[in-house]
Amino acid sequence: MTETMPILYVPSPILRARAKPVGPGDEDRVRVLAEKMLATMYAAPGIGLAAPQVGEGLRVVVIDVGPKDAPTPLVLVNPEVVAQSMELATREEGCLSLPNMFADVTRPLKVKVRFHTLDGSRRDIEGEGLLSACLQHEIDHLNGVLFVDYLSALKRNMILRKLAKELKLKRE
Repeated sequence: MTETMPILYVPSPILRARAKPVGPGDEDRVRVLAEKMLATMYAAPGIGLAAPQVGEGLRVVVIDVGPKDAPTPLVLVNPEVVAQSMELATREEGCLSLPNMFADVTRPLKVKVRFHTLDGSRRDIEGEGLLSACLQHEIDHLNGVLFVDYLSALKRNMILRKLAKELKLKRE
């Protein structure tokens, strides 16, 4: 079984930093990283994970919104949203870096994302519903944005205080 990586929690500073693009020469490192990220995401369990969440400041995302009995992992290198619908959708979101915290987030209903695969080819993927929200959520991580940033200051602060309290209890 592939080794997993520790997931960073808010307020870790890397979660607020903009990740660097993957460049020439990073291929082997990214291949190993993606494998470990997928193992970490499945073990958590989660449906998406961005490299900054495991302490790597690179623009790499793994996603799997397929059924648990038929995994359909996606690895996106240097992903970017190139189109989005005007129509919005609100759905409950959570995050492995904010364990057990959930809130309704409104985002574009559909997105088109351009990315590179592990073998370097360029692809586009169009997402709607859960896939769209997951793509946007994970790409936000690459830009230092968290789902709580879409909430009112009151809701955001309530979640962040509750998380800090829970993490403190866990450490004691």
